[in-house]
Amino acid sequence: MNTVFQILLALVPAAILLGVTAIVSSKVSAGKMGVKKSFAMNLATFAVILLVSCVMAITVFAADSTVAMTAAERAASNQSMGMGLLAAALVTGLAGIGGGIAVAAGAPAAIAAASEDPKSFGKSLIFVALGESIALYGVVISILILNKLV
Repeated sequence: MNTVFQILLALVPAAILLGVTAIVSSKVSAGKMGVKKSFAMNLATFAVILLVSCVMAITVFAADSTVAMTAAERAASNQSMGMGLLAAALVTGLAGIGGGIAVAAGAPAAIAAASEDPKSFGKSLIFVALGESIALYGVVISILILNKLV
């Protein structure tokens, strides 16, 4: 039963965010919604999904406890598990946002540089990869945090 909740905890927020982003981007491209309004809508959706994910993580892992532990040990274990999961989620989320901002700034410049001088493609690709590596570092750190919890 616990693994079903863990799977839902991973898949439902990602599916919701992907769906809302697809709907909003289609309205922006059709000219029905402005960029500022779409950004605000995506940010609000992200905040709601983050809140729901935090509540689900705390609820799922608070329900999973062993009988042999005392009440104080169970409370301390569940609280540290919940904080570790929140830390891993924040690391991954913030690193992803930072990597997205870096790639959003670097990729158009790399494309422009490569279109003017095709020999500069390799050099400009390095700057895009550096921006993407920020997100990968966040994922690695969150994996280290999750391994420490188990």
